[in-house]
Amino acid sequence: MKINKLLTTIFILSILCFTSCSEDDTDSEPRGDYENGILISGEGSKSTGTGSVSFVSNDFTVAENLIYKTVNNVELGTHLQSMAFDDDNAYLVVDDANTVTVVDRYTFEYKGEISTDLELPRFMVVSDNKGYVTNWGSTSDDTDDFVAVIDLATYTVEKRISVGNGPERIVESNGKLYVSHKGAYTTNNIISVINIEDDSVTEIEVKDNPDELAFNSTGDLVVLSEGRTIYDANWNVTGHTLASISTIDISSLAVEQEVVFAEGDHPSLMVIDDEIIYYALSGSVYEIGVTDTALSSSSIFTAEGYLYGMEVENDNIYLLNTSFTDLSTLNVYSLETSELVSTQSVALGASKIYFN
Repeated sequence: MKINKLLTTIFILSILCFTSCSEDDTDSEPRGDYENGILISGEGSKSTGTGSVSFVSNDFTVAENLIYKTVNNVELGTHLQSMAFDDDNAYLVVDDANTVTVVDRYTFEYKGEISTDLELPRFMVVSDNKGYVTNWGSTSDDTDDFVAVIDLATYTVEKRISVGNGPERIVESNGKLYVSHKGAYTTNNIISVINIEDDSVTEIEVKDNPDELAFNSTGDLVVLSEGRTIYDANWNVTGHTLASISTIDISSLAVEQEVVFAEGDHPSLMVIDDEIIYYALSGSVYEIGVTDTALSSSSIFTAEGYLYGMEVENDNIYLLNTSFTDLSTLNVYSLETSELVSTQSVALGASKIYFN
């Protein structure tokens, strides 16, 4: 009897161990070739080549260009403006093609596309199985700009929400969308706040040409406004408007802090990481604390070549030296030591960096 009980116990433990090990094996199986790495979107160039996506592994030992074309044997088109993500998919926004292409974010296999009711799409955010895409509309009409609302179950545009001229970046928080308005081919100085529940739109005024925007750790919205250069009829510079980093209380929608740049300075990139704001100005990178009321007087990095994209992750800063005639270069530096960690050749017209 004791032997039978012992054998029964061993059998049960074996089954439990097998089940547990099988679950562990399933959990650890890679979801695709492009998991655990960095994705770089390249705009491409009408004269040189199509938009494309590059992959670099997290340990920098693997790099591959043209991954969408490699997997699907087709080009994306020009220009690949940006990418957005949900748990399973990546959404590739190609503005000249008026298309959002859907792929598995880990295998990059094509899953579908949205190719109607978009007009010069720019950026996208995903919330509750809906995609929200900023669109410039006709370049000859400053009043037809909109945010397209996409049903991601059917890949169709459900409706359009009219907004001001030149909507650009878009982020979501607590049922509201926040959109920067850089002004398309002209200029603007507003942030639109869209209530997803009823599509109502409220506008917040900031400095000219707001572009990059992100939330800090307290939930405030931080906006980089580039300011604008003023020209006469012969394209001679006649003046500048001021750039700024603005912090907006999303409860009151009031600008609670504004750090202003010197006249003639036009910052172009911004990343927030671990209570630090990193921004780019004239090819160099600077940092300030999220609560600082003054800009830094000294840079932390001077970028190589044409600085067109920037991200920060795991104590490294990722800088794109972008070319529109050949492959671009991704340079990765340690924030702690300032040493170069890795250099990779990446997409033509590389502009955005994403961590997958």
